[in-house]
Amino acid sequence: MPDAQTTGLRLLVVGLDGVCRRVLDPLIESGVAPNLAALAEEAAVGPLQSQLPPWTPSAWPSLYTGKNPGKHGVYDFLRFDGYDWDVVNRSAVDARAVWELLSMAGYESVVVNVPVTSPPRPFDGTLVPGYMAPEAPTCHPEGTWDELEAELGGYRLYAEVGSGEMSRDRRVDSYRELIEMRGEAFRYLVADRQPDFGFVQFQQTDTVFHEYPDDEAAIEAVYQAVDEEVGATIEACDPDLTLVVSDHGLGPMDREFRVNEFLRDRGHAATTAGDGGMPSWSSLASSQLRDHTDDSPPSTAARALELAAGVGLTGQRIASALRRLGLAEAVATWVPDGLVRASSERVDFAASTAYMRSRTEMGVRLNVAGREPDGVVDPDDYESVRGELIEALSAVRTPDGEPCFEQVLPREAVFDGPHLDAAPDILTVPAGFGHYLSASLRGSWFAPPSEPWEHKREGLVMAAGDDVDPREIEGHIFEIAPTVLAAFGVATDREMDGDPLPVVDPVGRRSYPAFDTDGPTATDDEAVEQRLADLGYLE
Repeated sequence: MPDAQTTGLRLLVVGLDGVCRRVLDPLIESGVAPNLAALAEEAAVGPLQSQLPPWTPSAWPSLYTGKNPGKHGVYDFLRFDGYDWDVVNRSAVDARAVWELLSMAGYESVVVNVPVTSPPRPFDGTLVPGYMAPEAPTCHPEGTWDELEAELGGYRLYAEVGSGEMSRDRRVDSYRELIEMRGEAFRYLVADRQPDFGFVQFQQTDTVFHEYPDDEAAIEAVYQAVDEEVGATIEACDPDLTLVVSDHGLGPMDREFRVNEFLRDRGHAATTAGDGGMPSWSSLASSQLRDHTDDSPPSTAARALELAAGVGLTGQRIASALRRLGLAEAVATWVPDGLVRASSERVDFAASTAYMRSRTEMGVRLNVAGREPDGVVDPDDYESVRGELIEALSAVRTPDGEPCFEQVLPREAVFDGPHLDAAPDILTVPAGFGHYLSASLRGSWFAPPSEPWEHKREGLVMAAGDDVDPREIEGHIFEIAPTVLAAFGVATDREMDGDPLPVVDPVGRRSYPAFDTDGPTATDDEAVEQRLADLGYLE
């Protein structure tokens, strides 16, 4: 193993998923994060505005490309081809990452654990994929994963055991282990490769709030572990400039609004118990199964179905998931037909006028003829139908009489670029990001939130270095890639949507060669889907 001391990175970026001042400041004040506290004292610090939608799979690509989803093409955990879908991966990101642009300028990088980077593209450097990748993914260069396992005595992307089979204490311990692996792997690769640029990301700062939002001890354990790795990494790498960035913030939810129930009641969303759309399996165990008294299934089947919901089983892969858990026969034999049909109720995309495909897409899609495979909205009626829906959604009030949405916008008011057509036609921005948007069908518009904590739009940025004066700053997620380039004296891509933060000297803009890609390749990994379901991203 190489000497941990390095000649010094020119720039270190530390990504902390879901971190914001409202979360971090109390932990700094209580002494949980002394290294981040020390960094903040000498840094330019402030909010980093995320994009719409402010979710991991779209926001990290926006951060590392400097482009909005209309240009890079990723809006959600899922990408759609007509009514079919797959989990996104790097091949769906239609733009160069900042480390690829640095490679073109002659600089080498080490990138560890950044989400949506699998399968990696070639560049001058080393990349170990992060969140959204399968376990033990291909790295760049090939063989890096085996190298890490040999040098570190083991390396993983995810916990060894699913959350449904893990005690709380063991789960929190697994978070700490994964965090330590990230720091150790990054420091090893930097010491061995001696790169110019380094980017390491920690995902558990977000995960712990989805799993244990009210568990102060679990949250402190995660942040203490991350703080230790950040401190060790800065000491070992001795960067000229350090950027700490997050893709979004986190905070409590007030209530849940079920968009497809609203659309069904207005006659826009048709439903079916057969094929089509994306059903909500978890609603079966949470409502109909427990309330079912007549013709009740045996307790073993009931427990099996509750287990399915408890481990995050989603309707998106219901048949294969039931087979995988050995539940298919029990359901077919013991559960009444009506209950099975109710469990698989979903929006029928093809028969609907408008629907929410995925809650984290944060919008409504119109079923347009000539665009969707079985579109029913005449293109000549597109603007009138969309305008009516924008007006209707804008008028929705919560049970307290307050507006449900801060903004209801046509997609072109938010996105621009060659992938605009992949966006929802209408963006629904919850008031204060205090309402949990759901695509599930559960019988009412409003309810207590399925997830008590969820994403907020305001993240965090810190910039520290000899030439950076401590002060308050504000930034946008699109400005991180231009800042990285400017730190190396490399011009910003003309197509990027941000300018460098005022902690580096701007270099100007230039055009880069067209991005060459073969287009998206399938993820087709049920383990990845299950992890998303465990965290509430797939309903």
